Amino acid sequence: MRSSILALTILALTLALTAACDRSDPDPADGDWPTEGWTVSTPEAERLDPAPLAALVQAIESGEHGHIDRLVVVRHGSLVLNRRFDNDYVEISRGHEGALGCGTDACDGTEASHEYNYYHPTTHPYYEGRDVHSLQSVTKSVAATMIGVAIARGAIEDTERPLLGFFGEYDLTKTDERLQEATLDDLLTMRSGIEWHEVGRPLDETNTTLLLERSDDWIAFTLSQPMDAAPGEKWAYNSGGSHLISGVVRDATGEFIDAYAEQWLFRPLGIDDYHWKRTPRGYPDTEGGLYLEAEQLAKIGYLYLNDGVWDGERILPEGWVETATERRVERVNDAWLGLRLPVVAPGSGRRRGLGRARLRRTVPADPSRAGSDWRRQQLERLRCQNDAYPAGVARRTDRGLGTGASAPGKLIAGP
Repeated sequence: MRSSILALTILALTLALTAACDRSDPDPADGDWPTEGWTVSTPEAERLDPAPLAALVQAIESGEHGHIDRLVVVRHGSLVLNRRFDNDYVEISRGHEGALGCGTDACDGTEASHEYNYYHPTTHPYYEGRDVHSLQSVTKSVAATMIGVAIARGAIEDTERPLLGFFGEYDLTKTDERLQEATLDDLLTMRSGIEWHEVGRPLDETNTTLLLERSDDWIAFTLSQPMDAAPGEKWAYNSGGSHLISGVVRDATGEFIDAYAEQWLFRPLGIDDYHWKRTPRGYPDTEGGLYLEAEQLAKIGYLYLNDGVWDGERILPEGWVETATERRVERVNDAWLGLRLPVVAPGSGRRRGLGRARLRRTVPADPSRAGSDWRRQQLERLRCQNDAYPAGVARRTDRGLGTGASAPGKLIAGP
């Protein structure tokens, strides 16, 4: 849940896939990985029509899409568009006050500096004047990715592990017995069965995520919620469930997820600047607390486009990316969902992928075609299209920066 009066967007689109099937995969040209920075090219040189990109930039500059802060497009491993859009959030936020915080001149110094004051320009959208930008619910994408990293490194056996096995330090005596059957897979597909009211709820005491962020222990709060379905039976957007990933990684690896990500994901990819907010108990906030710079965020999308391998090193388990694109939940807001990697049905215009974006041509949501051969065919089809494959988007609009009804899943997924 990320509502706000302010409008902002950070957008990183990975166009590493070819316009025609003249390359078998999206490997970087000449083995030049972007660990130290993206090589620069042009849309024309990478066989990408520049006209739609120019039109998009013009629309952004005209204010058609709200306050967008950054647009990054990568094609064939090269940066073909990198635009910054200046927005004066000191003025934009001035005088605004609501359930999620207060803007410039609307609160005292203590409130203004609070990391969960979503209206104040000190920490939103950029963190304390740095280039790192709030990812909001794209954080869920990175958190879920870290489960894959932990599996690749042997810290977690697989996603069939019982969820509650990672929370032995918590009092589970009052937890619904049905949650004993929940697995990591149920958690990653937002089908834990935990009752959660977030999408479409106002910012009041009926919104479970608002209550979560006001609690002293986010993990205990989530585990204490009632259940309204058996694990695996029902999909419900659940930011508290996404925060449980922070506890899972801590228990499995002995490290907090930010330190674990820095060592085994960020450092290999050359991501050297980030900020990760912490909850009152000190756990990194994995439902919406990560800040990254746009070009760095695109690297995570590029890792997925290369089957979890980076410069010859396997970061994610073999098969993880394919598993993440499997059909797991049917027809949720015109899309099917996998392990937090939703793919949009054609023409839906919904925001999906590693964050919030619009895919104009994507994998059809055909319930009759669920086999791996079909998935590979459709992914190859996606590779041969001229449209954006999103590496990440975090957006605040005048209607609120929210998880929203059109953003189930997450990747491996966005807000």
